[in-house]
Amino acid sequence: MADQRPNFLIIVADDLGYSDISCYGSEISTPNVDSLASDAGLKFTSFHVAAACSPTRAMLMTGVDHHQTGLGQLSEFVRNSPAHQGQPGHEGYLTDRVAALPELLKDGGYHTMMAGKWHLGLKPEYGPKARGFERSFALLPGCANHYGFEPQYESAQEPIRSFETAVAALHSEDGEYVTDSPSGFYSSDFYATKLVQYLDERSEEEMQKPFFAYLPFSAPHWPLQAPKESMDKYSGAYNDGPDALRLRRLEKLKELNLLDPNIVPHDVVTVGREQGEWSSLTDDERAKSARSMEAYAGMVDRMDENIGRVLSALKGSGEYDNTYIFFMSDNGAEGASFEARDFIREDILTRIAKYYDNSLENIGRETSFVWYGPRWAQAATAPSRLYKMFSTQGGCRVPLVLKPAKQDRTNHHGGDAITDAFCTVQDIVPTLLDLAGLKHPAPNYKGRQILHVRGKSWQPFLSAPATNDTFAIYGSDHATGFECAGSGALRRGNFKITYVPLPRGPQKWELFDLSRDPGETKDIRAEQPQEFDALLQLWEEYKEEVGVVGLKGEYGTGEDNALRDEFEDTGKWTRFIGKQDVPDEVKPRFW
Repeated sequence: MADQRPNFLIIVADDLGYSDISCYGSEISTPNVDSLASDAGLKFTSFHVAAACSPTRAMLMTGVDHHQTGLGQLSEFVRNSPAHQGQPGHEGYLTDRVAALPELLKDGGYHTMMAGKWHLGLKPEYGPKARGFERSFALLPGCANHYGFEPQYESAQEPIRSFETAVAALHSEDGEYVTDSPSGFYSSDFYATKLVQYLDERSEEEMQKPFFAYLPFSAPHWPLQAPKESMDKYSGAYNDGPDALRLRRLEKLKELNLLDPNIVPHDVVTVGREQGEWSSLTDDERAKSARSMEAYAGMVDRMDENIGRVLSALKGSGEYDNTYIFFMSDNGAEGASFEARDFIREDILTRIAKYYDNSLENIGRETSFVWYGPRWAQAATAPSRLYKMFSTQGGCRVPLVLKPAKQDRTNHHGGDAITDAFCTVQDIVPTLLDLAGLKHPAPNYKGRQILHVRGKSWQPFLSAPATNDTFAIYGSDHATGFECAGSGALRRGNFKITYVPLPRGPQKWELFDLSRDPGETKDIRAEQPQEFDALLQLWEEYKEEVGVVGLKGEYGTGEDNALRDEFEDTGKWTRFIGKQDVPDEVKPRFW
C-alpha cells in the first residue's frame, strides 16, 4: 500500500531579491510561482536566511546555525581570510556534526532526489549522494557560466586569478564527477529537466514512497545570462534606470499589502565608483546597465518557466495536491560591484575584456560575463537596507511562498494569504520532519554525536484557524543571531541590533525597532540603552555558542591588508576551499 504522507518539494532561487517575483511586486513575469501563492498558498514577509548562499543552504539542509555546520562563511571567503582559516565550523563542507534533511527523510521512508546547486562540499564524500540524496545532479561550486562555456586561456594561472569557480561548471551526478557540460546546456533548463527525469524514472517500489525533491537553481546568480527569447520580453523595460525601478517596486509592494504605505525605505547605499547617478552615465553605460538588468529579468522569467515544467509533471502524475511546495531565495539580491574594488579591479576586468564579449548586443549570451551592481540590487531589496553579504534586512529577509499539501490545508490559507510571523530557514527541517511524522535523532545519529536543530516547527502555525491572524511562530523573548562576512545582527521580538562594517556602514552596533522602521533607517540606541545592552549581551552569548569568529573591524586594519596581500601576491593565490581538494582528474578543468 502506498505511503500517504505528504511529498515535499523545495525550490531555491540564487540571489533573488525580495521583490523580484510578481506576487511580491515585480514586473518580471512569474506565473508559476504566483500560482503556488494563489493555490491556497501563503506568502511570508518576515522569512529570514543567512546573507550568503552556502550558509543558508547549510541551515536549510540541517536546521542548525551555519557556523556549526562547517559553512560558518562562504568557503571562498574563508580562503581569503586568515582569521577564519582552520577555525571549527569553517571547514567548507557539511561536517559529521550535523545530520542532513535528505538523510533523515530517506531513513524515514522517503525517496530523495535533487538537481541544481549544492555548494556544500566539492569532494564526493561531501556531496549530495553522501548526504542522503538517492538521485542527484549537482553544481558543486557556488556559481558557474549558465551555458557551461569556458574560455580557452593562454595560461593555466589566468582562471585562478579571475573568477575561478564562477567559470568552471563542475557537476556531479549520483556521486560521480561530470567533467563536460552536456550539449545544449543552460542551467535552469537542465536542472528542471533532470528533476523531471528523476521523478519519471522512479521504480514501482519508489513510487509507493513519498518523495523529497530539491530544486536549487543557480539563477539568477551572476554571470547574468539568459536565452534571447526570455530576455527579449523585457527589452527597454529598464531604460529609465534602477532608481525608477525601485520606486515602482515600492508602490507595487504597497498595492499588494506587502508594505505599510507609511514606511520609510532605507536610502540607496553606494561607495566610490558606484556613486554615479543614472543621469551622469554615458549613453553606452546606461544601455549596457539596462541590458544587464534585462538579462537578470530573463533569468528569473526562465527559472519560473522551468518551475512550471516541474509543477506540470507533478500534476500529470497526480502528486501535486499531496505535495508541500516551498519557493524561496537563499539571500538578498547580489549587489557586488567588482569594477569598484580597487585592489582586484584590473585583474578581473582585464581578463573579462580578453576572454569575453560584453558588447551591448552580446550581453546575456554564453560568451558575456556581466553583473548588475548595487543600485539594481537595492531596487529589489527596498525598503530594506543593503543586500547580500550584509546581516541587514536587505541581506537576510527573502521571499518565501508555501503551498501546503491538499490534505493539510485549513481555512487559514484561502490563497494569497500573507503572514508577517518572524521565522527562519532553520525552521524548515523541523517542520518537514513534523509533517512526515519523524523525529530528529539528536544527540546521536548512526554512531556519532550530532547537534540539535535550532529551528522550530511550523506545523502548529500552519494549522492555526483563520481567525488567529496574530499567531506567532516564535515568542517575543526569542533571540536569533545572524553573521556573515563580518556583518552581524541579533533580533529579539521587534528589536534588532545590526553591525555593518565600513565603508557601507558605520562599523558599530546600531539598534532598530523593526515594527516601526523595517528599513533600518533610524538608530535608536541612545533612546533605548537598556534594550541595546540586553541585545548586545545576547549577541555575545550567540557568538560564543555557535562559534562566530569575529566581525570585520574587530581586527583593526590588519585583516583588510592581509586580504589585499592575498589578491596581489600571486605566490599566495592558492585554491584553498576549506580543507578540501578535488581529485586530479578534474583539476585540469576546475583548477
